[in-house]
Amino acid sequence: MDKYLETLKKRAQESKVYSFHQLVGLDLAKILEDEGHKSLYMKLAKTKSPARLLKLAKEVAERKNVKNKGAYFMKLLYDE
Repeated sequence: MDKYLETLKKRAQESKVYSFHQLVGLDLAKILEDEGHKSLYMKLAKTKSPARLLKLAKEVAERKNVKNKGAYFMKLLYDE
């Protein structure tokens, strides 16, 4: 029984991706080190260009002096 519960816990932690915007959103959250806002990034990926979002996220991630990469990403996204 304990092994079964462990299996369920392990399975609950694995992400289940069903569509492309979910995959892009999860990638954005990982790149920006902001796992807490992955649903926000999924929503953005649904409405905005995924290529543009990923490019911008990678540019933000390369900047070493940015403390909050997610906030900086959003600022750049909506200032354009």
